[in-house]
Amino acid sequence: VQKDADSSERVLMDMRWGLVPSWFKQDNPSKLQFNTSNCRSDTMLSKSSYKGALLKGKRCVVLADGFYEWQQQSAGKQPYFIYFPQTKDAMDKEMEGDEEWKGWRLLTMAGIFDCWEPPGGGEVLYTYTIITVDASKDVSFIHHRQVRAGKGVAGMPAILDGDEAIRKWLDFAEVPTQEAVKLIQPTENIVFHPVSTFVNNIRNNTPECVAPIELGTKKEVKATPSNKVMLSWLKSSQEGSPQKKKENDLPKWTSQFIHSPSPKKTSADVLQQWLGKQGQPAAKKHKA
Repeated sequence: VQKDADSSERVLMDMRWGLVPSWFKQDNPSKLQFNTSNCRSDTMLSKSSYKGALLKGKRCVVLADGFYEWQQQSAGKQPYFIYFPQTKDAMDKEMEGDEEWKGWRLLTMAGIFDCWEPPGGGEVLYTYTIITVDASKDVSFIHHRQVRAGKGVAGMPAILDGDEAIRKWLDFAEVPTQEAVKLIQPTENIVFHPVSTFVNNIRNNTPECVAPIELGTKKEVKATPSNKVMLSWLKSSQEGSPQKKKENDLPKWTSQFIHSPSPKKTSADVLQQWLGKQGQPAAKKHKA
């Protein structure tokens, strides 16, 4: 984010989804004529929208509870919720003084960000795009996209699985671009379940959006350990609430699982706490 920053420092911040390239010269970023929410891994080093930022080391990790994909069926599109496998620790409440986050394991998706400044001057706008790859074998049946060859190719976010992958992706000084892009691969370490079409309306943001459902009258969602955690999490989120949920009871995209830093903590401290590390890595100077 800062030109003279240490490459080992991690900053947690808000950015707008949909990358606006730094070279964009219009006075309003909404005038960008193409969609930059997702960036295909096979073209990210050739498209001008992403290449410049990527080669300058502007790599980020996008945090989310999970993501949705829709399967085309004869009766319409069936949504699925896709996320990291969860353990019983996901139900533990974080106690004050804990050095490690024990709640829901967030998806860590690889992204590229850029900094756009209005031509006439003004506040810098930080935006990002999520890198996508071919889907893993387990979820490839859900969603297909058409390519020039006419073959259906399933896509999904590029997920960084584990602290080491995250460290390498973010460390722009020690891990050059050509090495970092090798981390962009499909992962099999994800689980999913069908959810209600209630999620199709973007105004709906309640536990029903991620609750497992049955498909058909004779089919049931397989009771995997991760599903059991999901159901327990949903049940606990609704205990003691009236039938009509209050705004504070609704799950947020990330705020429910990442605590805001106290006045004495920096954004980097919060991210280090979430990653479960005991301390900062040795400082490394930014390389030109």
